[in-house]
Amino acid sequence: MLVDTYKRPIKDLRISVTDRCNFRCTYCMPLEEYVWIDRQDILTFEEIERVARIFVRLGAEKIRVTGGEPLVRKNLELLISQLARIEGLKDICLTTNGALLRAHATALKAAGLHRCNVSVDSLDPDKFKQITGRGNLADVLDGIEAAREAGISPIKLNAVIERGVNEDDIIPLVEFSRSQGFPIRFIEYMDVGNSNHWISKRMVPAVEILERINSGFPVRRVGRTDGAPAVAYEFVDGRGDIGIIASVTEPFCGDCSRARLTADGKLVTCLFADRGYDLKGLLRGGATDEEMITKISRVWTGREDRYSEQRLTAMNSPGGYHPNEHRKIEMITLGG
Repeated sequence: MLVDTYKRPIKDLRISVTDRCNFRCTYCMPLEEYVWIDRQDILTFEEIERVARIFVRLGAEKIRVTGGEPLVRKNLELLISQLARIEGLKDICLTTNGALLRAHATALKAAGLHRCNVSVDSLDPDKFKQITGRGNLADVLDGIEAAREAGISPIKLNAVIERGVNEDDIIPLVEFSRSQGFPIRFIEYMDVGNSNHWISKRMVPAVEILERINSGFPVRRVGRTDGAPAVAYEFVDGRGDIGIIASVTEPFCGDCSRARLTADGKLVTCLFADRGYDLKGLLRGGATDEEMITKISRVWTGREDRYSEQRLTAMNSPGGYHPNEHRKIEMITLGG
């Protein structure tokens, strides 16, 4: 088993298939324009499949396809079908904003997609558009329904909670989750990338999110399982469950088994990394699988990332934490 300096194995591979997105969410990619990756530098489906096969050989069991918005990549179901044929791969998940799911859900399911996560930060149409910049809530909800009709399961909802923006949406989102049978994961607002100009005052900590949920729908803690980023809770009345991803206030670096492949072929070992390691050059330079394995193994065995733990230590120190001093890869390039 391949492990890093803290004995963390590779279990999950997150693959970004594009840096483009049809939304401009304030917490992720709020600017109207970015310096986009040149299309010739984007990995082909065949290149992605090859890298995925190598990671499965090294111990990866799950793949999550991300972006940008992955469904703006044409013919994504072809990639899903290629990944689904990889022996030893146990799970394929798609993270999406849901706006294009109606058109693609049936094909994705037929190709071998197991499950999906859909971002829904508010059920108020005006607030939803404010958060997403361009999003239409009705399209997203219709896309979620299309995924259910296609048999994709489970369908989980993700909601990033930002103070002064949507903390009052927590209970309505819980109500929707319970009534529709979609598990929901609430996510602390994080300093991913640089363009969202993160400050801690805009973060709603997990303890407050939990207090708000308990005020309307009492829950009991289940805990974090199998290195999952979310701490799970179940409703006392037995009607479903929720999760809270508290990367800022309750870091889980010690269990992180996630590697990331950017759309332009870089291996990234942390969501908050400031650099990646070029795999595309090897792919297009004629490297053998064994040479690829040697490169990936060298990177992973030297992995020391524990950014969230270091951030929390800094936040609790007299000098405080200054996010602008830590330049990071933008979310549009890195993927979720």
